[in-house]
Amino acid sequence: MSKSQYITGLRAVEQLMASEAADIRRIYAEYQTANPRVEAIIQSARQDGIEIQAANRARLAQISGESRHQGVVAEVRRSTVMDEAGLRTLVEERLQAGETLLLLVLDGVQDPHNLGACMRTADAAGVDAVVVPRHGAAGLGPTVSKVAAGAAEQLPFVPVGNLGRVLAWLAGYGVRCVGTSDQAESSLFEADLTGSVALVMGREHTGLGKGIVSRCDALVSLPMEGVVSSLNVSVATGICLYEIVRQRGTPE
Repeated sequence: MSKSQYITGLRAVEQLMASEAADIRRIYAEYQTANPRVEAIIQSARQDGIEIQAANRARLAQISGESRHQGVVAEVRRSTVMDEAGLRTLVEERLQAGETLLLLVLDGVQDPHNLGACMRTADAAGVDAVVVPRHGAAGLGPTVSKVAAGAAEQLPFVPVGNLGRVLAWLAGYGVRCVGTSDQAESSLFEADLTGSVALVMGREHTGLGKGIVSRCDALVSLPMEGVVSSLNVSVATGICLYEIVRQRGTPE
């Protein structure tokens, strides 16, 4: 059963309104707004027959749990959340159709801003699903949706109870699990990232857990030429995903 969630921020709601796949229940908008972008969202919602409710800024913050809502909140039915069985079905269907899979596996990313940024890049790079641990990691929420700018309402999101088990059965389907580590001897740019790949990114500050490392078919690192020892996980995710895109070639 789908669950209602709240999306805040002008860009995120605009992207949502532009998506044919989004299931918007209602729009909450600030009273007598002077912002033309909020007005445009209201007009678009009216044309689409979406319920609109006026609210003051305090009420918008209460509804969404987000103080920086920019005067508009969308309530949506979240239909992109998938369980492990659903992920297995997706993998089987794509592989049986002869398609090349690209999965993003996040081993315990805790900052919702990082999760949202990872999802935004994942959507742009053509990722099929984002897989995360059910516990000890950020989940979908208003901050993630705002940062993801519409991607969180499009991209399958899969919280699982045991990440290592998922990597094990993915390997059984022939999906290569490629982890990232600053201790890896191979550079990202030396690795073969063609074919079906699950890119596995570690938690902020601590990286991949030992159990997850043992499930990876290969470990790669990013060359670091300056004084910093590591990159933000969302930045590193973007670099890795687009190296995969580059190696696969630009789709026609």
